[in-house]
Amino acid sequence: MKAKKEYLLLVLIIIALSFYLFFRNSNIIHYEVPDIPDIAEKAITKIEILKEKDSIVLNKKDNKWHLSPEGYLADASKIESMVDVIKDFELETLVSEKKSDHLFDLTDDKKMSVKVWAGEKLMLSFEMGRPAPSWNHTFVRMADDVRVYHAKGNFKAKFDLTVDKLRDKTVLVFNQSEIEGLEIIKGKESLMLAKNMGTPEPPELENDLKTKTVWEDPSGRQAEATVMDTMLSTLSNLKCGNYTDDQEKKNFTNALFTVKLKGVQEYVLTIFEKPDSENKTYPAISSENDYPFLLSDSQAKKIMKSPDEIIEKTVIGDQ
Repeated sequence: MKAKKEYLLLVLIIIALSFYLFFRNSNIIHYEVPDIPDIAEKAITKIEILKEKDSIVLNKKDNKWHLSPEGYLADASKIESMVDVIKDFELETLVSEKKSDHLFDLTDDKKMSVKVWAGEKLMLSFEMGRPAPSWNHTFVRMADDVRVYHAKGNFKAKFDLTVDKLRDKTVLVFNQSEIEGLEIIKGKESLMLAKNMGTPEPPELENDLKTKTVWEDPSGRQAEATVMDTMLSTLSNLKCGNYTDDQEKKNFTNALFTVKLKGVQEYVLTIFEKPDSENKTYPAISSENDYPFLLSDSQAKKIMKSPDEIIEKTVIGDQ
């Protein structure tokens, strides 16, 4: 009899525990993080970024990104940072099921919307708010969804850029080794120089024969090596500070300085006088860019050398 009572008590305990576990589990919130489609980097053809009423549209053409509708060439490194975020985009955790925009900077005045296309197909659409407190995630909301998620990575700053900051500021680029000659015109003075590989320098080690590059004018006068190195290094990958979109190249006259570099093709840079003496930038145009631009004082100083500054000085007593 005692055994039966103990058995019955054990059954009742099991039933009670079953009810407890059932109702406990029924109160747990179950959710699934939405699947994000795989987007191959090469497949991405268009990116749209919307902040309040400002829209930036990037289109890929001939493997280069352009800002629409102007057609400006975009900075490849900055677009690459965006594309890296897009192809690795991943939702990790549900943060809120309620519409609490102000908590996550997802209000209309603070959020940013991003849309990504592959051809004509919209592949991804989301809104981003502020970085999460961990600084390893960003608060995001998918299109047509009020829920807020942690997206992997802190990436808002990579999209929060103006058209000016997204433009490619490269205005002249070439391989220094291809340049065989150059012409400099500063005011009424001019100078033509040709590259001469010169006499090999004595090797520091066996089989370490080096040839010194020498720049000479038609009369055989040599240019200062350090001056030429600085000038060519600056010109070979020249980036401007800003563009002057309110003017066209044809409107610029009275050149202050011109340099023509002859290699596989001819590269030309022309610098013009400042609008006023207090201005810290020089207007300029380049054969490799369709738009007038501005160069800083420091950039211009490295480039605008007169013939007297370039040709080596003859030291009395060395003659």
